[in-house]
Amino acid sequence: MATMVTSTRPIIKKSAGGGPKVPGPGGNGSRKPNGDGDLLPDDSRSRRYRIGMWVGLASIFMMFTSLTSAYIVRAASANDWKPLPMPKILLVSTGLILISSVTLELARRRLKAGRQYHYAQFLVLTMALGFGFLFTQLNAWRELARQGVYVTTHPHSSFFYLLTGAHGVHLFGGLLAIIYLCIRSRPRPKADLAAAKSLAAVDALTIYWHFMDGLWLYLFLLLFFWR
Repeated sequence: MATMVTSTRPIIKKSAGGGPKVPGPGGNGSRKPNGDGDLLPDDSRSRRYRIGMWVGLASIFMMFTSLTSAYIVRAASANDWKPLPMPKILLVSTGLILISSVTLELARRRLKAGRQYHYAQFLVLTMALGFGFLFTQLNAWRELARQGVYVTTHPHSSFFYLLTGAHGVHLFGGLLAIIYLCIRSRPRPKADLAAAKSLAAVDALTIYWHFMDGLWLYLFLLLFFWR
C-alpha cells in the first residue's frame, strides 16, 4: 500500500525579482531598515503625527504671541510697572530644560537605531528632568511669595505668573506623553512593531519638547531682560 507523505515545509512566495516576498513597511504599519541599518517609522504615520503636532504648536504659538503683545503694550504704558527680582533657582530651571531636550533627542536616536533599552533609559531621564523643571518653577513662585510678590502685586508680577504658569501647563502635557511612552517601552512580545509605532510618536514629541524649550528661553529673556 502506498503511503502519502504531506510536506510540512512552509510555502514561500516568490516576488517578481525571484527573491522571497516579505511584507513591506506600509503593509503592516511596521518599520523598515535604511541603508545604515537604522529603523524608520511608517512614512504615513510619521507624516500624520508631524502635521498634527505642527498644527497644535501653531495654536500655542498664537496664544503666547497674544500674551507677549499684551505684555509689551502694558509695560510701555504703565506707570506702575516695576522690575521683578529674578529668583536664582530659575537658572537651574533653564539648565534642566536644556538638558532634557538633549536627553529626549538621544532617546529618539537610540530608538531609531533599535537600541530599545538605552531609549527607555534616556526617556526616563527626560521625564525626571521635566519634573525637576516644574519643581524648580514652583520653588521660584514660593521665593517670590516670601518676598511679598504675588499675582496681583503689580502688572509685571501678574504677567510672570501667567506666562510661566501657561508654559508649565503645556510642559506637563508633554510629560504625560513621555510617561505614556515610558509605559510602552516595557518589553513585549512584538517589540519591533511596538518600537516602530513609538518612533513616529517620539519624533512628534521631540518637536513639541524642543518648542517648549525654546519658548521657556524666550519667556525668561522677556520677563527679566527686556526693557
